[in-house]
Amino acid sequence: MNGFPPDAFSLDGFDLDAFVAATLAEDLGPDGRDVTSEAVIPADAMFEGVMDSRDAVTLAGLPIAVAFFRALDPEVEIEMLHRDGDQVAAGTDLMRIRGKARAMLTAERSALNSVQHLTGIATMTRAYVDAILGTGATLLDTRKTIPGLRVLEKYATRMGGATNHRMGLWDAAMIKDNHVAVAGTVEEAVRRAVDAGVARIIVEVDRVDQIEPALSAGATHLLLDNMAAPVLRGAVTLVGGRVPTEASGGVTLETIRAKAETGVTYISVGRLTQSAPAADIGLDFAYA
Repeated sequence: MNGFPPDAFSLDGFDLDAFVAATLAEDLGPDGRDVTSEAVIPADAMFEGVMDSRDAVTLAGLPIAVAFFRALDPEVEIEMLHRDGDQVAAGTDLMRIRGKARAMLTAERSALNSVQHLTGIATMTRAYVDAILGTGATLLDTRKTIPGLRVLEKYATRMGGATNHRMGLWDAAMIKDNHVAVAGTVEEAVRRAVDAGVARIIVEVDRVDQIEPALSAGATHLLLDNMAAPVLRGAVTLVGGRVPTEASGGVTLETIRAKAETGVTYISVGRLTQSAPAADIGLDFAYA
């Protein structure tokens, strides 16, 4: 496969240069030094390396790895062999790099940590997406993200085939049981959101008898929480397509297909970002 130039990488709400600088500063400490590389590697030494996947994965985060290497060696030569979103087999080479040995070794851990974490999320996401193919349901992520990494982690779920749910507390109302407890009733909680002019009002219901009050008060989306598939099917029937429906709570690879087949519009899975294991991706260097 012929290589191609690294793509420019930009995400709304994410400053790649600041992320790279902060991550490297954390690793290099107050003096900005990699004492091992300084002591062991000659200043003019060059390295060639190959990043590869030891598992079958769905890729995410490769442009971030590139940014780490370029931050320390602007003249580094990088040949991209795959792009984010690609599904690759175990043993696949992902990129080839050639640059200053000290810089490559200093950037290696930060680059790999980013790719391993984000590829792990994309890979788990792809497994869930594949499990509901043909049902018509759409997989959603959640706000269960590592603080400071939400934009990146939600990017990774998109690379795995999911659709982003709320990016934060600002882009939709989600009325949950604690909001209802303070407001008094589902209807009152929804009414207050309507009166506040909120356009998207998602209401979590965990009982079928809460559906009609939520809808009559103005809910625009129902989150059907922790319902077994037979109950979920009945709830979807009762809603009758008046608003989108979302299954949520304790969804696993073993249960997601049955929930998707009930006719829900969406299924949200927190573990995509909360519990995805890091992918096994490595970087093997050779002295150039």
